[in-house]
Amino acid sequence: MHRKTFDTLASSMALVVAAVLLAASGLLLWAHSFVSDNVREQLSSQKIFFPAAGSDGLQDPLIKPYLTKYAGQQLVNGDQAKAYADHYIAVHLAEASGGKTYAELSAAAQASPDDTVLAGKVATAFKGDTLRGLLLNAYAFGTMAKVAFVAFWIALGSGLLLLVLSGLGLRHARHTGYDVALHVPGWHPENQPTG
Repeated sequence: MHRKTFDTLASSMALVVAAVLLAASGLLLWAHSFVSDNVREQLSSQKIFFPAAGSDGLQDPLIKPYLTKYAGQQLVNGDQAKAYADHYIAVHLAEASGGKTYAELSAAAQASPDDTVLAGKVATAFKGDTLRGLLLNAYAFGTMAKVAFVAFWIALGSGLLLLVLSGLGLRHARHTGYDVALHVPGWHPENQPTG
């Protein structure tokens, strides 16, 4: 194979891959923006705020180390949603339910249908677990948005690098004559076995 032909083919393939990577980077950036904006919009509309700095809501040793950095802020992103779900709601649910899960409380309530205190704990556990689940879903989507953003930079960088390399390869092909053979170290036509 001639060197010019090889350079042209390799550079053309690199251009195709570069185009795919650059298109993918655009889609990944769009995905990041779309998911981030939706998470922020959905969480903002709930108007959930972290307890203010120095308030009683942040004094519990199970809560304080995790929520102090968010004190007084509105909950608007996935990381905040996870912190609130795991270190605020979960702590208060465990206190309200005596450490029992919704399923455990529900089973006990079915066994004692006239126990209104237990029925109240079941309702509290159900609502709290539902809110925790919704917030943790927001966290999951927020994490996907972050992954899409990292993937955007990787795809963009790789696409641009391939674009530059393919340009250099096409430039080299243009300056290489048709009579130049592709040199592969250690390979010589005379050294190859015959049919």
